[in-house]
Amino acid sequence: MPARPDLPSGLVTFLFTDIEGSTRLAQLLGADYRPVLAEHRRILRHAFGAEGGVELFTEGDSLFVVFADASAALRACAEAQRALAAHDWKPLRPKVRMGLHSGYAEPHGGEYASPEVHRAARVAAAAHGNQVLCSSATARLVAGSDLGLIDLGLYQLRGFDGQERLLQLTAPGLELDFPRPRTQAATPHNLPTPSSTFVGRAQEQAELRGLLRGHRLVNLVGTGGAGKTRLALELAKEMVPAFADGVWFVDLATVGDAHLVPVAVAEAVGVRPEPGRPVLDTLAEYAATRSIMLVLDTCEAHLPAVGAVATRLLAAGTGVQVLATSREPLAVPGELVWRIPPLGTAGAEGTPDAVALLLERAAAARGGRLARTDELTHLHRVAQRLDGLPLALELAAARLRLLSAGQLADRLDDMLATLDAVALPGAVDDVAGVGDTPGVRANRHATLRATFDWSYRTLPGPAAALLRQLAVFASPMDLGTVEWIAGPEALPLLTILVDKSLMVTDPQAASGLPTYRLLDPIRAFALRELAGDGQEAAARDKHLGWVQHALGRVRTGSDGRPRTLSTYPFDALAAEARAALHWCVQEGRCRDGLRVAVALGEWWRERGLAREGRIWLYRLFERSVTAGEEIPDGELAVAYHGYARYAGLDGQPGEQLRLLVQAEEFAWRTGKASLIARASASRGEALVALGREDEAERACRDVLDWARARHADAEALPATFTLAHLLWRRGALAEAATELGQARGAANADPTERANRTIDLMLGLVALSRSDLVAAHDHLVVALRSRMTHGFHGGVCEALSAMAVRCALGGELATAAKLFGAAQGARAQLRTSTDMLGRFGLRHEGAVRTAMGDAAFDAAYGEGAAMTLAEATTVALAVDHPDLLHQLDRLAAVDLEATAELPVARRLAS
Repeated sequence: MPARPDLPSGLVTFLFTDIEGSTRLAQLLGADYRPVLAEHRRILRHAFGAEGGVELFTEGDSLFVVFADASAALRACAEAQRALAAHDWKPLRPKVRMGLHSGYAEPHGGEYASPEVHRAARVAAAAHGNQVLCSSATARLVAGSDLGLIDLGLYQLRGFDGQERLLQLTAPGLELDFPRPRTQAATPHNLPTPSSTFVGRAQEQAELRGLLRGHRLVNLVGTGGAGKTRLALELAKEMVPAFADGVWFVDLATVGDAHLVPVAVAEAVGVRPEPGRPVLDTLAEYAATRSIMLVLDTCEAHLPAVGAVATRLLAAGTGVQVLATSREPLAVPGELVWRIPPLGTAGAEGTPDAVALLLERAAAARGGRLARTDELTHLHRVAQRLDGLPLALELAAARLRLLSAGQLADRLDDMLATLDAVALPGAVDDVAGVGDTPGVRANRHATLRATFDWSYRTLPGPAAALLRQLAVFASPMDLGTVEWIAGPEALPLLTILVDKSLMVTDPQAASGLPTYRLLDPIRAFALRELAGDGQEAAARDKHLGWVQHALGRVRTGSDGRPRTLSTYPFDALAAEARAALHWCVQEGRCRDGLRVAVALGEWWRERGLAREGRIWLYRLFERSVTAGEEIPDGELAVAYHGYARYAGLDGQPGEQLRLLVQAEEFAWRTGKASLIARASASRGEALVALGREDEAERACRDVLDWARARHADAEALPATFTLAHLLWRRGALAEAATELGQARGAANADPTERANRTIDLMLGLVALSRSDLVAAHDHLVVALRSRMTHGFHGGVCEALSAMAVRCALGGELATAAKLFGAAQGARAQLRTSTDMLGRFGLRHEGAVRTAMGDAAFDAAYGEGAAMTLAEATTVALAVDHPDLLHQLDRLAAVDLEATAELPVARRLAS
């Protein structure tokens, strides 16, 4: 072999050989070892020289040879092993191991100073006697030749950080079976080990396992701190056995330049870049025959570059699968976008995931001390306020080192100030919460502000402005709402916010149409940005305008005309209305606030929220005086009238009467008959509550006469109802029925149809007092169905009580007891004691108890009290319509003797 010609440069292949167990062999052979060593060198030099190998040095039993051609190097090794095997060794054959690695190197002073030389030496050290190993770099250079190579997998070479793929040369005359290489087998993954336990997400994991079976590119998308990385790591850990060539985690947040994304992927997988060739080409060639999963984390850091890499590798081979995490979709073919939900904050059974995370992390923050039982309610409040966002929960748990759970929950109105006071060192987006990778990721997830700012800074100006504007909304929005706010650009801007995971889409909204919302921690961030931008007042006023628009739509149809009023839409608008009222009380216009409060009047009354309505009106009146804001008399009349009604429902009839007098004064200043009639028509109701029934009757008759003379009958209907109620109570049934019959005309003129239902209820009471069950049933069913259909829950309670009396008179005692219980249970939930039936209802309830016996009555009553209003209404409407003759037969057949002389049926009828 040439002594030292010009050494090859550029892409060269290094070969190291030595004798396995040479020291022991020398001890065994003694003086005979030297000729064995010399003969072994002769054979090797001949084989290597024949293929152009250049020997750099010989040391003991080791040779170091360099080749310009990788194929020639492998052929030389095969020939050398065959020659060694064919030689007649006496007394023992030396077992020679060989290792090759290829890379770029330049000779200096007759030698190579390159890490590629050391890598070749480590490959040789991994071989067994008679075995030839090479690196993947050498294997790629001989691809397509007739040389046979067996892939042994990835191994950790001593002194090198990454993993090296080792391959064994196969050729005729060479041994095939060897133990695994002499180095630690590389773990078939590089998944980081989190320092904290994984909490919850069992349902999400099950769903994702199924998706990964059917899709090769699954992207876990969600806002910062949502726990995407940690969930991906949990899934990837389970998938390791399914991928023969490993599961490899790539942290793209640490990649400073988009051009380095393929390099980062290659480093994670263990593929070494080839000079003069794009890394992505090398990766694709490597992936073509592999079974690997790539976990590409934080893809939003370099979205287009990551999309290109993922697309290329998925196209290279069917054994490649990609599990990505990102704040927005990659937008590449074949991508399945799976949006990670917040941790659950409520559940019928067990501890919700968000609360479980808080409990686990709080215990760690407190040195292992578990939360006290009395803290659980507050921890549930914290989890709900933080919308189950894992990073926010982690920060909250850290705060529990200093605060009790109750103190923390009470301070979340200023969420960022409370939570960001405790930064999580080394925090990342990898938890059911967070984890411990330093660097850029740590800064990005140390605080809520930093987490959301990462995404916020990438928004176009109009999208950022829309995010700030929508932050003033307290509840989910539909597309129509966003369009009302943003105009024609609403859809593209909303798409940006949803894609960047700054807004959450709920496709399963009750309306059947998707809704959009900001998680509370993101809302807190956006509100702070809004305040800093100096546009909060304008945003709040615009929101207030939308609230007034939405409340107006509840009362009008698509043609703009009034329609039958339902209180159910107010349920969905309540949070927004309260936010608007809060703004009006603080800095907005009181006049607008009064309009909102008045529009909510029926809803507050029918949901048992009269006291809340009073509080809002009081605060608005107070601020209007302080601010010196002028409110027109007509609007004050309407507002004071509503204020008075709330006082009455709140059990303060004296206050109700005082406020009604003020409302009438404002109404008279306007000179509008309809407004005067409306303000005056409720005086009788207050007087009745004060026990001044004669005065109440005169007041009702006076206002009715005055209103009818001025064609304001519809506005005076409350006076008709109070008068009819008084007449019914004292047994003037005919006159009560006459008054109610006359009211039909005025009620029919009201397109909202509200008054007709009250007329039906009261006519039903008149019929009950007459023991006319057929007429009573007809009227009460109409009243009950309409009130439940349109959400007048306070009125439903009265109708249920009346239906209970109807069932009692019909001999259906168990049903009567249930309905009495249901009515009372609903009143308790609505926090109202108002009952139109009064002593009439109590008398019949007592008679049913007497007839059934305490035990049976209490059981049925309790069953009814446990029902929802909807369930109780279903029971009431299922009562058979009475046929008069059959009804009389039933009454005659029922033996209902009470302690009094008259049968119960006759007593009830009286």
